[in-house]
Formats: sequence, C-alpha cells, structure tokens
Amino acid sequence: MNTQTPSPEEVRKELEHILASPHIQASEKRREFLHFIVEESLAGRAGRLKGYTIAVTVFGRDESFDAQSDAVVRVEARRLRRDLESYYMNAGNVDSVRISIPKGGYVPQFEKISVEASPMSASDTEAALTGHSADASVTDIFATKAPASRRRFRMQVMAATALFAVLVIALHFWMSVPSARIHGISADADIPSVIVLPFEVLGSTDANPYLAAGVSQELVNNLLRFPGFRLYTQVVRPETIPSGEQTQAQLVSNLTYVISGSVLEEGEKARVIAQMMFAETGEVLWSESYDTPLDPNAMIQRQRDMAGEIATVLGQTYGYIHDDLVSRMETPEISSMQSYICVLRAQEFRRTFSQEQFASILDCLENAVRVDPNYSDAWAMLCWLHMDAGRLEFYGHEQLQMEYDKAFQAGSRAVQLGPDNTMALKALASINYFMGRYAESERLARRAVELNPNDPEGLVQLGWRLAARGNFQEGIPNLERAIDRSVNPPGWYFHFIAIDRYLAGDYEQMLIIAERSAVDGSSLGKALIAIANGALGKREETRQALLRMADGKLLAADPAAYFLRHGATNEIVEALTAGLAQAESVAFGNPERVESG
Repeated sequence: MNTQTPSPEEVRKELEHILASPHIQASEKRREFLHFIVEESLAGRAGRLKGYTIAVTVFGRDESFDAQSDAVVRVEARRLRRDLESYYMNAGNVDSVRISIPKGGYVPQFEKISVEASPMSASDTEAALTGHSADASVTDIFATKAPASRRRFRMQVMAATALFAVLVIALHFWMSVPSARIHGISADADIPSVIVLPFEVLGSTDANPYLAAGVSQELVNNLLRFPGFRLYTQVVRPETIPSGEQTQAQLVSNLTYVISGSVLEEGEKARVIAQMMFAETGEVLWSESYDTPLDPNAMIQRQRDMAGEIATVLGQTYGYIHDDLVSRMETPEISSMQSYICVLRAQEFRRTFSQEQFASILDCLENAVRVDPNYSDAWAMLCWLHMDAGRLEFYGHEQLQMEYDKAFQAGSRAVQLGPDNTMALKALASINYFMGRYAESERLARRAVELNPNDPEGLVQLGWRLAARGNFQEGIPNLERAIDRSVNPPGWYFHFIAIDRYLAGDYEQMLIIAERSAVDGSSLGKALIAIANGALGKREETRQALLRMADGKLLAADPAAYFLRHGATNEIVEALTAGLAQAESVAFGNPERVESG
C-alpha cells in the first residue's frame, strides 16, 4: 500500500463522502468538528486549531472557556478519531483518500493510498463480521499495539481464523446472532471495549466444534447483560487479515481486553480453557479451566453454565475487568476515559462509603453527565451518590429529602436512557426503597435480576431489601447466591445473613459472618459484631466492637432511627436495638452477670 499527498479537491471530496455516509458513527457536533478542522487546514490556518478556537467555534463555548475544567474538545477529538478509524476499517476500506487526526493535536492529516490488493466488497465484509453494539460499528482487530506482543497475538488470531475454514457449524452460530443493544452505553460514551474471539478446537471429537461454538455464543450473550463496556465479536476469514505496518496503530485503538479460549478433548471429557488479556500488552490477567463430560444430553446446559460463570467473574461490578481497570485508572491507556473513570470511582466509593472521597467523586460524575448527557451508567451512579448523601446525612438531616429528590431525578433519567440497563434499574430501585416505595423498588429490582440473573449485585440488592422487609425466606438465598458468584464481595453483602443468624439464635455463626461484613469498615458490621459478642457474653470483645462502632456517628447516636431509615421492619429494629442494649450491658455492666453468662 503506497501513500501520496492528495490535492485539496480530493480531500474535500473525501470529506463530503464521509459526512454523507450512513456508516460514520459521529454525532452531528463531531461531523461539524471534522468539517471545521479540515477546511481550516486546507485554508492554511492549521495553526489556529487549538482547543480554545474549536470550543468557541464548534461547541458554542464563550470566551471564558477553560480547557482544564472543560474537557469537551479533548473528549470529542478522541471520539472523532475512533469514528474515523472504525469507518476506514469497515465501509471506508475502499476509499483512496484517508483523513485522520494524529493524537496530541487537532490538525488533520491527509493521505492518498494506492491499494495493491483488491478490497472486500461491502457484502463480503458484512458476511465476515458480526458485531454486538447498536451504538458502535464493529472494528476488525487482529494485533496489539505493543511491538513485543504483536506477533504472538497475531499468531493466536490467525490460528482461530484458520479454524473457521472447516467449522461450518461455528459459522452458523455466529452469523445467526442478531445485532444487540449494549444497555446503558450511548454512542458517545468513551468506555472500555472487549472482544470475544472464537474459541479454538483442539482434538478430533465430533462434539468439540459444537461445544466451542456454543460456549463462545453463550459467553457473548451473557456478557451483553453486564453494563460498563462495549462488546465486539468476530467471525473472521484468512483474506480479511490486514497486513503492513501502517495498519498496526489502527488495529487495537478501541480495544481494551481480549477474551479467547479453547476446547480440548481429554478422555471421556472436554476441557474448556478461557482467558482474558490486556490488549495493550498481551498480558494474561485471568485464566480458568472448566471440565464437562462428552455427553450430548448434558452439553447444552453445561455450555450455558460455563459461559455464565465466565461472564460473571469477568463482567460483574467488582469482577476482574472492574478490578483491573481500577488498578489502571492513572495509566494513559485508561485515564483518557474520563466519564467512565467517574463511574469506576463511584463504584469503589460504594464499597466503603468514605465521606472524605465523596465530594470529588460527586463532582466527577456531575461533569460526566454534562459531557456525556446520554450516558446512562453515569446517571445511575449519580443517583446512588445522592441517595448515599441523604441516608448518611453528609449534608445534615435537613438536606436528606433534597438529596433523595436529586437521586430520584438522576435514577429516572438513567432508566429513561437505558430502560433495560441493569445498573440504571438497580439505582432507581434503591432510591425508591429509601423513599419508602417498597413495592416499586421490588418490581425494579426483580426486573434487573430477570435481565441478568448472573449479576451478583442485582441478586444482593434484591435479597438485602427482601430480608430488610422481613422476607428472609426469599432474601437470604438471593444473598447467598450473590456471595457465591462474587469475586470480591463488599462487606454489606453479609449484613442480613448475620442478622438472620442472630434472629435464629445462632450467635457463633452470626459472629463469623458479622466479622466478614465489617472488612470494609462498615459501622453496621461493627454493630453486628458487638451484638454477637454480647449475646455470647464476651465482655472485652463486645466493648472493643462498641468502641469501633462509635466511628459511625449516625448509627451510634440513634440505632433505631438508623435501622428504620434503611427500611428494616419494626420487628428487626426491636431485635437489633435490644441486642445492642444487651451488648452495652455486657461490656460496661455488672461483671458478675457477664461471667455467669
């Protein structure tokens, strides 16, 4: 592929072609952005293409625009680069003139390309690729940007590609998958992206191709139910693999993680091995193997179970993708995803509910919904933070209802943008619960679980509230299922399991669970430890737990009001307050009474 410099007329013709194409994913504002920087460059005014000029001319900002506090130009430039790369990898792969925006600036670059190999037709491209995103086109990805890992990754994908030359059944599975919506993600959201490669077949058993295709398909279906990232899938053919150094920068510009796997015959069973890599480096972040008998009668259910397990450990709120992204928030590959980082920070806040972190995270989310007004996940997390500010009285008791009202507005907006976005449904269910609308809260929580039964957070939100309203029979199994499926469950997942053990008189077991519930510093967890130790007559342990509980000023000041605010029934409130009274008596009362107990 040879490159030349196109004439201004050729560039303008290509610009018109792009802006008229239905395959370019750019919003109207980004189309205007592209038109402005191209025309300014062709007119010899490339030196004027600074953030301030673009903000004022294209995005309507006034003279007070400050690029440090308003990231609109940087964010939209990243998205426009993504739009152009996606366009040229798909519908625009036959265009002889290319327009790009090099990173680090806003001055476009123009190239005229002579393609030596005959390009694929549009129908060929469509037949080769099946993508799962209503808001983004599928990007062909066959290598990594890191030179040290590029060859290894390319060989892995080529091996998977060769597999499909002989596996007609696998092709059928992938081509039959309908295009699906990624709930909670607008076209403009700058978020992580994940690709699921076809699972490789190792061994000659006739069942293996079916199992490989089935697990791949079920994995995609299950991952689609988790919000927070853009998902891609592929059916590839050898002739679709790009070549040449000039393609390398395009190949993974939108990719964060690669999920791949294999199916290996081992005697009377098949072993499914799955792994997740960080696309930038090829580093393997997670790998697991699953065994299944080579029994056609059990295979369909087993492949569903395996795919559900894989999707759950990777996609859940505190799963491997989340934890890896949290660890990389300051790295260049991730830190550019500003709005998404705000969502991650809010999720981390909800593990500990640290008031010291609250203000900066709230500011971050409020800016996120200004920059990305259609980003349902950000609105959902904004709902939760306002709700937390109210129930924990961060601004005082008099502001509680105002914060609840703000939370309800944000949650309603999140569901309006993503009616089937489970994160939005869980947020709106939460604020309805704290506003005393228990029936509506339960309806929304059940809907979230129905949409994604593999999501531990959906199960725990439903189970926690059912138990708080006295329905332990249904609530506790949901909590236990959530914990069993969680990679790293927060302490509050265990609260009502400990309370259930207390009400049943099983104080030893309650203490074990209560101690687990307090690992994140939960004041309720500390109170439950005090209650359990008090019931067991352990004076010093009870005293220490009560002293630690005092850090939670709201709970320590008025336990009954605290429990009622969290929706507990009168019976539960009476039992817990009586337990705390007994704990105080054991810790600070008559020593003889303690020893005899």
